[in-house]
Amino acid sequence: MLGRLFLLAAFLGLDALLLASTPHRSALLGAAAPLGIVAYAVFVGLGYTQLRTQRTELRFGKFLFFAHLACILLVSAANFAPLHAGNNLILSGMVSGGALWLLRALVVLGVALAAMACVPLEAWIEALHETKLLWLYAAFAGAMAWCLRFPLQSMWDASSSAPGRMLQLATFHSVESVLRLIMPEILVDPAEFIIRAPHFAIFVAEACSGLEGLGLVLVFTTVWLWYFRKESRFPQALLLVPCALVLVWLLNILRICALVFIGNAGYGEIAMVGFHSQAGWIAFTTVAFGFSMATRRLRWVRKLPDPAADGTEQPLAEGSGESPATGAYLVPFLAILGAGFLSKSASGHFEWLYPLRFLACVIALWFSWPELKKLDWRFSWVAPVAGAAVFAVWVIPSLFAPSSAASLGASLAELSPMARCTWIAFRVAAAVVTVPIAEELAFRGYLARRLVNREFGSVPFSAVTLLSIGLSSVAFGLMHGQHWMVGIVAGLVYAGMMRWKGRLSDAIVAHATSNLLLAVWVLSRGDWAQW
Repeated sequence: MLGRLFLLAAFLGLDALLLASTPHRSALLGAAAPLGIVAYAVFVGLGYTQLRTQRTELRFGKFLFFAHLACILLVSAANFAPLHAGNNLILSGMVSGGALWLLRALVVLGVALAAMACVPLEAWIEALHETKLLWLYAAFAGAMAWCLRFPLQSMWDASSSAPGRMLQLATFHSVESVLRLIMPEILVDPAEFIIRAPHFAIFVAEACSGLEGLGLVLVFTTVWLWYFRKESRFPQALLLVPCALVLVWLLNILRICALVFIGNAGYGEIAMVGFHSQAGWIAFTTVAFGFSMATRRLRWVRKLPDPAADGTEQPLAEGSGESPATGAYLVPFLAILGAGFLSKSASGHFEWLYPLRFLACVIALWFSWPELKKLDWRFSWVAPVAGAAVFAVWVIPSLFAPSSAASLGASLAELSPMARCTWIAFRVAAAVVTVPIAEELAFRGYLARRLVNREFGSVPFSAVTLLSIGLSSVAFGLMHGQHWMVGIVAGLVYAGMMRWKGRLSDAIVAHATSNLLLAVWVLSRGDWAQW
């Protein structure tokens, strides 16, 4: 039952991405969206224990699912049609007036059909009966989300009466105070939230107030404490949450100050393009990592084993800890992410430090090799074929809709021949060697099996479930930005190869083949947008 509810959430998430990527003239669901999302999340979260014990065999309604898909595609097409309507008054007015309410009804119908496809009506009734009044609590939480939607949105309003203006003011004056300690010559305009250094100026907008970072940290800490609730002491562990929130806000102050220093030193492009965005993610990652380490290492937060009658410590319940192989599967991918944060933060429109990603992953793989050498590194001839198929799916859309011009080609042309060849060599080496290994270890080797069993090392590669394949592939696809749909397809193919052959190496070789062919495509055709 619980697996089907997560599958439904994945389907609805893909629907939301499809509808969000389609331009539309008016909100389809408006405030009803947070109501449904919050109510569903509360119902599943609080009913986790009861729902996971239901072992009823559920049939997947294929007809209902395709009907749901038809509703979503129809809504997307109806909103997309006016963009190509020209002077056709009928098409240009399709999403106005009563037609808009019809499209909203189709969205609701599509959601209902997806819910019935994943979980039959009788199973829904049984779940509501087993969880008693939980549905009422979930509905109340959704109603609160409905009521708080507009007050929370006002936190981003530019009106001086908006509550969020207080956070923006606090951020602005905090940045000013720190900068004056080192740059007394700065000029400030509190009315316009502008800080001027001698050679650089910034506008501290509402989005710079740190509200997004606070929200991300609050969500992360809440989910983390819920997940490790059996290993944590309460209420002591809750004291770490405000500490994390204060820390991420202070790091945001330092981020803005550093941005001014970098821009004032003559590196305005690096400050506004690379550092401006990546420093925020570095701060969030730092706080999240520190929080996770604190909950696992601090004795006054971590729940210790109960002493036995003879005074010795009893081990925690079986399955309460992570597999010792977790680091070997995740560290190479995390090394790429960390190096990417650093290289992007020190770059403008062109990431000249990209080789740092390759080197960081090589070092991580070297230290992880004692565990990784236990894998079966043989592969079948089908793996390169599967990789070539993924490559074809990836580039076919560009044949019919050429990609927009990318700045990468122009940036490479400005380099010297030696620097250009070196950068491309590292880019290809990363795409063909380190990236396939690191991503397959993380998404297929770890995540797909971790969704089956906490001790993922005990799960054979051929024993991953369809649900774990689907969820890990969605996560893999979302990591690929605008190519997320093709990324999901690629993830499904790679996971399918792993399950079919029972070896992670087949997925790695398929992934490497796809990236190699894509590199040849980019270099031979100059289609830099694919990189």
